[in-house]
Amino acid sequence: MRVKWTFDEGLARLVFLLDPEDRTTGACTDGEPLELRTNTCHVRLPDGRWPGEIHPDLLAVAAWTVAAPWTGRRVVFDRPVSPGVAEALHDGWGVDAGPVGEDPRTGTRLAISYSGGADSMAVAEIFPDAPFVHFQRVSHPRVPNRWTHYRSDVLAGLARRTGRDVTVVQSDLEFLLSVPRPGFPEHHAVAAGALLLAGELDLGGVAFGYELGSRWLGGDRYTHRYSPDNPMWAAGGLWGRLFAAAGIPLVLPVGGLSEPVTMRMAMASELAPLVRWCLKGDAQGPCGKCAKCLRKELILAAVERRPLNTTITAGMVAARKWQEPPPYGGQETIEYGCAHVPGIETTPFARAAEYLQATVESTRWLERCYPPAIEEVPERWRKQVDAYVGDTIGLMTGDEARRVETWGAARGEP
Repeated sequence: MRVKWTFDEGLARLVFLLDPEDRTTGACTDGEPLELRTNTCHVRLPDGRWPGEIHPDLLAVAAWTVAAPWTGRRVVFDRPVSPGVAEALHDGWGVDAGPVGEDPRTGTRLAISYSGGADSMAVAEIFPDAPFVHFQRVSHPRVPNRWTHYRSDVLAGLARRTGRDVTVVQSDLEFLLSVPRPGFPEHHAVAAGALLLAGELDLGGVAFGYELGSRWLGGDRYTHRYSPDNPMWAAGGLWGRLFAAAGIPLVLPVGGLSEPVTMRMAMASELAPLVRWCLKGDAQGPCGKCAKCLRKELILAAVERRPLNTTITAGMVAARKWQEPPPYGGQETIEYGCAHVPGIETTPFARAAEYLQATVESTRWLERCYPPAIEEVPERWRKQVDAYVGDTIGLMTGDEARRVETWGAARGEP
């Protein structure tokens, strides 16, 4: 794989050329199959702004978040990278990377990769002075947009209304994929803007809203059990080592907190009216009809200890997965919701509740923080996370932590 960046008045263009050993059908780190549709994408900063000289390590990591699924044995960048980045690519992906010859970089500040959802809002509550970098999907000049109902413009507008220091970065990189819909080649591609701005903003870390289920319990695609070596988000995982080598380590301030806790934090924020997890809603609010809206309504109702408020019924497509037996993606959260929502037996989650048999007591561990998640936060920001958790949430007991560490194994899941 050969990659090249060009720049023109605030627009960065990434081109990558495949070698004979590269492939057009690859896979994301979490195993999702991906088919390559085009070999170019763009990243635009607001107001034609450009941060000047960008460290080659930052350009290389940004490019790798796009090119990784399709790269075979080597990647050739258009600028020399530091030995640390080349080593991280070799150790993590088995690729030879070069040319090598740049000194490593460092930074001091933390930025938040802000999506506008409850989890990233929870991160913003812990770090109220950190700037936001928001990724906005825009159309690609060479790929038809069949997903115009995904309202990325609405999410970007809500991010600007937070009153925080917000930079909205626009990119068409999600249109590199042809199936099943526009999406990130790697989940870390959402940080492309933060990587390109890291020098200007003196960034020494980028914070994401990935919570307990995504970080430690495997997320919902590649496993459903305790995953301390999660390749995507563990500090010592392949992506963690790569970002750290580029002087901008991954930071997961809510990595030890469940979705019910991050939802409670978001709803207690003064910015709660701006929280939005739905990709289809307009400026008036979420669509209330999609599977994501249904799932988030379950969490919100559980946190507020009230009945579910939805027009979705068990027979609709949005509720189909909850009529099947477990395991479910994010199952710990579904258990919490089924245990705490009054009248769950009359909702689209009735079958799931019957399968899971969760109770208030059996889900109590999800109301506290898993201690190793704090230890994983880089030392520079660990004290602030530790203080917030200690003051407002509390730590799991040893028995509760073991619930995390045996998750999935007790059910005999692969």
